[in-house]
Amino acid sequence: MNPLPVPEPRLDKTLILKQAFEPISEVLSQVEERIRAQARAFDPAIEMYVAYAIESHGKRLRPALALLAGGATGNILPQHEDLAVIVELIHAATLVHDDILDHADLRRGQPTANAKWGNSLAVLLGDCLFAHALRLAASFEDNRMCRSIAAAASEVCSGEIIQTQRRFDFKLSVPDYFRILEMKTGALFAVATELGGLLNGASKEQRKGLHDFGMRLGTAYQIYDDCLDIAGDEGKVGKTLGSDLRRGKLTLPILHLLNTSAPAERERIVLLILEGQEEEIRSLVEIAVEKGAVRHAVKTGLEMLQEARGGLATLESSQYRESLLALCETLEGMIAPLAG
Repeated sequence: MNPLPVPEPRLDKTLILKQAFEPISEVLSQVEERIRAQARAFDPAIEMYVAYAIESHGKRLRPALALLAGGATGNILPQHEDLAVIVELIHAATLVHDDILDHADLRRGQPTANAKWGNSLAVLLGDCLFAHALRLAASFEDNRMCRSIAAAASEVCSGEIIQTQRRFDFKLSVPDYFRILEMKTGALFAVATELGGLLNGASKEQRKGLHDFGMRLGTAYQIYDDCLDIAGDEGKVGKTLGSDLRRGKLTLPILHLLNTSAPAERERIVLLILEGQEEEIRSLVEIAVEKGAVRHAVKTGLEMLQEARGGLATLESSQYRESLLALCETLEGMIAPLAG
């Protein structure tokens, strides 16, 4: 068996990410302020809800991608800031809806919108965020921008529908799984990077490379999240391992385990997932690690990140291009240790 291509030890991932964002730190801070300011565009009666939904959600990776792609293909223009705000609003909308679908009570240690105000209000809140993002997108002079953003938003929503539709579907294939990941996660990464280049008049070849980079980076990020649900540290992850399994989400490690098990063993695994008992789910999580299913998924994620780098080949050397490459390095450092 060939050894897993685990990267050499690196700096702390948080430090690497901070370094990757260094060339855009000032403009990213401005974008952050603009994102928070969007709540004031709504009726005062709902401003509070919108403000809560768009309050810092993670590290603003999608806005950063839009800005870095702009820097890597020319100058970071005011329109790049507009794009950064829009993709983050769409992301925030998907998180609101995801939490409803998953019956989640907490996100990053804070009560979710549905936990605070109920599903009905949360659904409408997510809809408001989507609509506001598309309204902002309509302000671009180049109508390709609005069309691409609308298409990406549609892909994200369609991917969520298909994933929900195919919960507990043991006929789900690995290509089906990847298509869902590309739709629900990769599409928004890809539109951020591709349109970042389009705003600077990047060539068709460069735009395709940026699109492919974003798509593969986003898909690899989702593979990481799927592996984290099985092989992560519960204290650091902030949730019980196997949460995806309990909701019937068949992720890459579980699909690999199912596809490589003998018929009788596969049938036993299927029954354990359907029964969804706590002890059985924890047992399956351990089996997925022991049988190398997580290791296989990690290897796939690392290979995808290597492919992502190839999408930047047509770009001239710059600090922004190096920062995009550093994002791949950061994700490698996050996913590789999960192989055990």
